[in-house]
Amino acid sequence: MTSPSPVSAPAGVRETHTAVLWFLDDRVHKLKKPVDLGFCDFTTVDARREACEREVALNSRLSPEAYLGVETLLGPGGTVVDHFVLMRRMPAERSLGALVRAGAHVDDELRAVARRLAGFHSVARRGPEVTREGRVEALTGRWRRVLDGLHRHAGQLLDPEDVERVAAQSTRFLAGREALFDARCASGRIVDGHGDLLADDVFCLRMGPVLLDCLEFDDRLRYVDTVDDAAFLAMDLEHQGGAALGDRFLQLYGEFSGDRWPVALAHHYRAYRAATRAAVACVRADQGGPGAGEARDLLALARRHLEAGQVRLIVVGGLPGTGKSTVADGLADRLGAVVVSSDPLRKELAGLTPTEPAASGYGQGLYRAEHTAATYATMRARAAELLARGESVVLDASWTDAAERARAAALATDAHAALTCLECRAPREITEPRIRDRHGSASDATPLVAAVMSLDADPWPEATVIDTVGPAEASIDLAVEEVHSPHEHSGWTVVGR
Repeated sequence: MTSPSPVSAPAGVRETHTAVLWFLDDRVHKLKKPVDLGFCDFTTVDARREACEREVALNSRLSPEAYLGVETLLGPGGTVVDHFVLMRRMPAERSLGALVRAGAHVDDELRAVARRLAGFHSVARRGPEVTREGRVEALTGRWRRVLDGLHRHAGQLLDPEDVERVAAQSTRFLAGREALFDARCASGRIVDGHGDLLADDVFCLRMGPVLLDCLEFDDRLRYVDTVDDAAFLAMDLEHQGGAALGDRFLQLYGEFSGDRWPVALAHHYRAYRAATRAAVACVRADQGGPGAGEARDLLALARRHLEAGQVRLIVVGGLPGTGKSTVADGLADRLGAVVVSSDPLRKELAGLTPTEPAASGYGQGLYRAEHTAATYATMRARAAELLARGESVVLDASWTDAAERARAAALATDAHAALTCLECRAPREITEPRIRDRHGSASDATPLVAAVMSLDADPWPEATVIDTVGPAEASIDLAVEEVHSPHEHSGWTVVGR
């Protein structure tokens, strides 16, 4: 490979929290700082030599053309003073970070990097020692160390409320998601990866992307879920160029890797990486460098992703003809959630297709109390499994029984999921024509059944009422808004503007 940087490139120095890099002609000389930061200890010459050797060996998996070896610095009398990592110098203007900051269109570059990373992950080392680091216990430990660093700076560099919110939301997500992480482990998604993928360490060259500076000082921190590895770069792209860039990179990575993951998982890992970088920025600030403002920005980014990635149980109810199924389906589409609906499920449990009629009087036939109880119990069981695997769930049913609503609320508590209750309403002059005009619906309700149900329904004061008189999209917009920005008090009615 010819040198990607002209020999006449100006000299320069760059400092990170763990190293100092000298840029001379077409080479980079990287010296480890003699620091002990808890997560790494470079306080001895031998430790720094070992770290340099490991950095070269590990980065050669991804970019052997960039890592040239380890240099030894000799003092008077030939004594060993220190060691450097020797690298080829990359053209600074071709770093992915520089391109993003310059406002360049980088879709082709993102595609190439996603393909390269997915290919690397496909052959990366796996095994029991690696897989163990993808389980809840290991992730909880990682978060605890990051949070310890954030708490040390709360009230000084960082907003204590942001730190507490990040701590609470991350803990809540992990508490209910053991099945999700076990499934990721079982499917071979935990690998000896990169572990520290930042846009400024990715160089987009004609020969293809060069990915530098993987994490070498703690193997366990490099044993990561593949989507966690990709989410690190997605987070950094978002931090430097906006959320759309991060979203696009993860979309491309998913296409090349063939992996599919719950929406909440990518949010969680982007939050973890933002929180990690916030803690690193605090260390740089402690060392006298810049970082305080960046730490606050990154912590706010972590909080936004944790809030967006909450696993949710959304209970959408209402009488026949109020449009609850339309709202439930639209809400699920917007949130990337899964709908579990009582009408087709009731038919499924009876061995019928969803559109087979089973019409009968209120509380009779397939709508007797025992069939209704079995339907709701199955809805809860399916929701519990989905929530544990990181999927948000929309439960679509009439929810006229307060006892059934209480069971749904208990499910949300047990699953460490955020609960939202929405009741769709519309006047009879709107609902009755809707019921009569149904075709191919799983519902067997008639206007008479709806009228009787209205008399038998328990009050639902804790639900937010969604007025569904207007266009369906307007009602769905209101439902989404309520999920993301719930009112502080129950019994609100949300209507179109």
